[in-house]
Amino acid sequence: MTEEKKENTPKNVQIKIGDKSLECPVIVGTEDEKAFDISQLRAKTSYITLDNGYGNTGACTSAITYLDGEKGILRYRGISIEELAEQASYTETAYLLIYGHLPKKDEADRFSKLLTKHAMIHEDMKQFFDDYPGTAHPMATMSAMVCALSGYYPELLKPRPNKEEVDILIAEILAKFRTIAAFTYKKSIGEPFEYPKKSARYVDNFLHMMFSTPEDDYVMDPDIVDAIRVLFILHADHEQNCSTSTVRLVGSAQTNLFASVSAGICALWGPLHGGANQAVIEMLEQIRKDGGDVEKYIKLAKDKDSPFRLMGFGHRVYKNYDPRAKVIKKMCDKVLAKLKVNDPALDIAKKLEEAALKDPYFVDKKLYPNVDFYSGIIMRAIGIPTNMFTVMFAIGRLPGWVAHWKELNEAPNPKIGRPRQIYTGPALNPYIPVDKR
Repeated sequence: MTEEKKENTPKNVQIKIGDKSLECPVIVGTEDEKAFDISQLRAKTSYITLDNGYGNTGACTSAITYLDGEKGILRYRGISIEELAEQASYTETAYLLIYGHLPKKDEADRFSKLLTKHAMIHEDMKQFFDDYPGTAHPMATMSAMVCALSGYYPELLKPRPNKEEVDILIAEILAKFRTIAAFTYKKSIGEPFEYPKKSARYVDNFLHMMFSTPEDDYVMDPDIVDAIRVLFILHADHEQNCSTSTVRLVGSAQTNLFASVSAGICALWGPLHGGANQAVIEMLEQIRKDGGDVEKYIKLAKDKDSPFRLMGFGHRVYKNYDPRAKVIKKMCDKVLAKLKVNDPALDIAKKLEEAALKDPYFVDKKLYPNVDFYSGIIMRAIGIPTNMFTVMFAIGRLPGWVAHWKELNEAPNPKIGRPRQIYTGPALNPYIPVDKR
């Protein structure tokens, strides 16, 4: 922040309620974000604030991710998402988010060795997969299996682990998460599990476990590997979203990392959060089954009386263009050109994109295709089934969850999350025995 802006920013904000007043200190972030601290409001005035959905409430200060929805900016630890997607590996991005800086060569080598060492899950956990019904959604399996890890590594469940213990804990969950995800997929299609390879990199290893069979090793296409790398990086963190806030809230009770991340998986599962790219594909299928008339659905999307909504267009946070969408659109075009997939649903997606980018209604309202629109198309083209889309999102988001859990637990005086409410139920009334009701 410039010196001029500092001078023009008040140091305090005064809240007056009747004859009571409270001086609230002003907090200014690195990028000139401003807040006033109301942590003493209830104690000093007996009032609380009401902010349904927390859209105007800061739950914490954080040094991990900067997001400016009006300007379309997303940065991890100060580095733009565009640069990271262009140049960084997924594990390098994970290290940056979790540890606060890009790894030096020795740090990267150690991190890589830890991920390789801890990639296998306990053989007993295979029984868990066998006992889970084949009809279970992969996210249900994921949340259960990740939470179950806490039973196999009790030595890592200390409320305030030391640095070495935290490093091992982080490696355990990052490495095993992709293995659990791949095993979850194999379980859902009735194929035998493929174990991780010690020599393969993170994304390659995941694709190997997903698509290799005992008869055939999956052939790595560099463009497909790169597409998944970019997909994971773009989803690695997104500030205080629903699932990240869940991880922090659960973690604030000094809950272990496995259980905290399991809670985050459950939050991400919701169709309004991580299920958005699945909703895109379901919309495309709906249009295809109805004859593929894109113009009809464009008109329906503009009709205020129609229940139809274009999924994957616009974003709650980004009031301009989703910076992740710019990156992934290029990757999407590259993948579709490379694979030459003959898929009517993907043809409809291209027509929708073209129509929405030209139509004044969508342009004026800035309803551009977002990251969910393109990520769903890429995953469908690669051959990832729709019910695994949110799992892919979870793999990408995992470093952010871990980073926020770590940041919270390393704070000098972490507080347990405990939101307030305004009660709107009945006033005091007596209990009436059942024979007199």
